[in-house]
Amino acid sequence: MSSHISASEPLQFETRAIHVGQEPDPATGAVITPIYQTSTYIQRAVGEHLGYDYSRTDNPTRTALQECLASLEGGRFGLAFASGMAAITTLLLHLKKGDHVVVADDVYGGTYRLFERVFTNFGLEFSFVDLTDPAATRAAFRPNTRLVWIETPTNPLLKIVDIAEISALAHERHILVGVDNTFATPYLQRPLALGADLVMHSTTKYLGGHSDVVGGAIVTSDAPLYEQLKFLQNAAGAVPSPFDCWLVLRGLKTLALRVERHSENALRLAQWLEHQARVKRVLYPGLASHPQHAVAQRQMISAHGAPAYGGMISFIAHGGKSAAEKIVAATKLFLLGESLGGVESLVEVPAAMTHMSVANSPLEVDPGLVRLSVGVEHVYDLMADLDQALESV
Repeated sequence: MSSHISASEPLQFETRAIHVGQEPDPATGAVITPIYQTSTYIQRAVGEHLGYDYSRTDNPTRTALQECLASLEGGRFGLAFASGMAAITTLLLHLKKGDHVVVADDVYGGTYRLFERVFTNFGLEFSFVDLTDPAATRAAFRPNTRLVWIETPTNPLLKIVDIAEISALAHERHILVGVDNTFATPYLQRPLALGADLVMHSTTKYLGGHSDVVGGAIVTSDAPLYEQLKFLQNAAGAVPSPFDCWLVLRGLKTLALRVERHSENALRLAQWLEHQARVKRVLYPGLASHPQHAVAQRQMISAHGAPAYGGMISFIAHGGKSAAEKIVAATKLFLLGESLGGVESLVEVPAAMTHMSVANSPLEVDPGLVRLSVGVEHVYDLMADLDQALESV
């Protein structure tokens, strides 16, 4: 099923999220894209079919999702995967033994684990570098560097990497640039327009938005790269089910509305947290105190043209690990759990949860760091919940 509405049409973000790839079903007129729960498809003759032959290779519900994601990121091609890690794995399968990757020095723990504990066994080399420092980035490049892997905002320290600057440095050396855009979403940040070659998402997070699906995606406008990744998507087979694709499509329809509220709530909470005696430091790109606030102001621009900074906050508690664990144990609305980006607020201690895999490494996380995924509840209720939790220390 292919859309009659293309990414090149002058439609606003919210409209494309609802319509691109999602024409009413031609067989029944159903307004919502059907879940094509089938593994195989009838062929008129050997090798002669209606565009689909096997659902690992392609599925109409997945096609709809891929077209919509590509449109929202301003790319030509989208690929959906069973998880964000499956998307990154498939990208790394594009590389060869002896290739070198420059990686942001603050990344999701699962990304670090995949790079350092899995792909080094297959001859890939990784350097973890502060990509907010152009000189350090330039110094990290080698003759065999093939990819720069950016997270921005990073997880969990919320560093902001200047995508345009790093892309320019990499492209001088014909190095690919990939950006994990999970925290920002395409509503707030469009890496392809800033010079990146591909964008990755854990669609589990804000794109799905309801903590009920696991998925991943890659978007690019590079046709040869897309063809290679499409081959690997089919060959490796880490694809999402039709129902999972349908769930992410449903989430995309309200992405703009949710991200606006996530961002509004998070900014107000971050500003409030800066004045709390039990908080040593607040990390949020919307605060003037953030080291890369100026970069965030020009890079994290909502689809309506105004800066907005997303729903993720990290802060360091006075009292270190003990204080952090008391705070997260005391919250009521902020639910203690991993993941992020759902309508409900979540809280965690990265050093003991999402980033345990970076323990005893150069990427080790402060045990007193608390990470908040700020939901869409009323901000006063969230503030009151954090207030009573801080009082427990």
